[in-house]
Amino acid sequence: MSNLTHLDDNGAARMVDVSDKEVTHRQAIASSYISMKAETLNQVIQQGIKKGDVLSVARIAGIQAAKRCSDLIPLCHPLQLSSVVVDFDIDEKNLKINIRCQCKLAGRTGVEMEALTGASIAALTIYDMCKALEKGMIIGETKLVMKSGGKSGQWEQ
Repeated sequence: MSNLTHLDDNGAARMVDVSDKEVTHRQAIASSYISMKAETLNQVIQQGIKKGDVLSVARIAGIQAAKRCSDLIPLCHPLQLSSVVVDFDIDEKNLKINIRCQCKLAGRTGVEMEALTGASIAALTIYDMCKALEKGMIIGETKLVMKSGGKSGQWEQ
């Protein structure tokens, strides 16, 4: 079991000790999307959803989720993020809202989980705010797009 970083020698779950790792600039970008009917997407664009400005609320939710990632994912380290940016690209042709979450910090561990959490929660928030209009929306393809920093360096999909 010694080659599994989140298990101790007895097989018990543990948080990895990163105190000896070098502090480096780290960044991660994750994406997700939510697809919906044209009528629902149009209401989002026109800010006609009764609950309010969908994308503004989803942006705040994504940022908040990235900041609280360690409260949601049991073995994640609490991180002092220096930046969280959540952006949306409305794809009217394909009836989707593409979500992008970028997280940065100078630290000893990566920010991939924070970016993935931010993108996921932004998508869930859009669903929550639009579900009165449409229950069949689809949240899809949440993925890591890029990460940099640390011992493993740069990675891009």
